Amino acid sequence: MKKNLRPLFQNMAIIMAGSLLLTIVSCNKDTSTETEELTATEVISATELKYSDETEMISEEISTLAEDVFASDEISSTAKSDYHSDYLPDCVTVTVVLTDTTKEVTLDFGEGCELRNGNLVAGLVHLSYAKDFEAATNTIELNLEGFMFNGVAVEGSSSIVRVRSNENGNPQGTANANFTATWPDGATASFSGTRTREWIEGFGTGFWGDNVFLITGKRTYVSRAGNEFVKEVTTPLRREMSCRFIVSGVLEISRLGNTVSLDFGDGTCDAKGTLTYPDGTQEEIFLRRFMN
Repeated sequence: MKKNLRPLFQNMAIIMAGSLLLTIVSCNKDTSTETEELTATEVISATELKYSDETEMISEEISTLAEDVFASDEISSTAKSDYHSDYLPDCVTVTVVLTDTTKEVTLDFGEGCELRNGNLVAGLVHLSYAKDFEAATNTIELNLEGFMFNGVAVEGSSSIVRVRSNENGNPQGTANANFTATWPDGATASFSGTRTREWIEGFGTGFWGDNVFLITGKRTYVSRAGNEFVKEVTTPLRREMSCRFIVSGVLEISRLGNTVSLDFGDGTCDAKGTLTYPDGTQEEIFLRRFMN
C-alpha cells in the first residue's frame, strides 16, 4: 500500500519554519542586546561601575587600617603619651614584632570580623615600618594574606609614604598599590596606581567617627570583563569615616579615548552618584552592588 507522505513533509516544513523563526528572533535579540551594550558601555557600564567602586572601597579601607595603626604609634611616640585609637574592633588580634629599626604589625581578623563602619573582613594584614616616628616621612609596607572584604577575596600589596605634616599642616599618606579582587562567582578584577589621602579632620582625637580624608590620585582598573580603565580624581573625594561612602568629589573614568565623570554628590551620606556621559547626558546610579 502506498503511503501518503504529504502530511510528513508538511510537519517537517512547519518545524523547520519555526526553528528558522526562533533563530531569527534569537539573532535579532542578541544583536539588539549587543548594540545596546556597545551604546551604553561606550566607556563603562553602570553594572561594572558598581564593581569598580567596590574595589575603591576595598583599597580605601585597607589604607585606613594601615594608617590608623601607624598614626597610633606616631602619636604615642611624639606626644609621649599612651594613645589608643578606637577604630580597630575588638575581634582583631594584633601581633607585634620589633627589630632594632623596624616595627612589624600583623592584624588577624580571623574568619570574620566586623569593622566599626559595618564592613566585614577576614584574614591577615601585614604591616612594616621604621620605628623613627620623629622623621618627617615614613614608609608603611603592607601585604595581604588570605584577606576577604565583604566576601570578596583580595590579594596584593601597597607601599604607603606617610608624611607627618604636608603643606596644609595635615598628615598625609600616598599609597602605591597593586591589588586583585576575586568575587564569589570566580570573576576577577585588578586595580593599581597611586592615591593620596590627606587627613583633614579628626587626627589624634581617638574617635574614629570624626576622621575625614580628602583623596586624590590616578589608577588603572582592569574590569571583570578584561576592559582597562584609567580613573583619575579631578575634584578631591571626601571620605568621612562615619559614612561608608564617598560623600563628594568627582572621578573621571576613561577608556579608548572616551571619558565619563562620576560626581559623588553634595556631601550627603548615600550610595548614589551622577554619571555624565561623553554626550553630556546624565544618569543617577547606585554605587553599591549589594545595597540600594
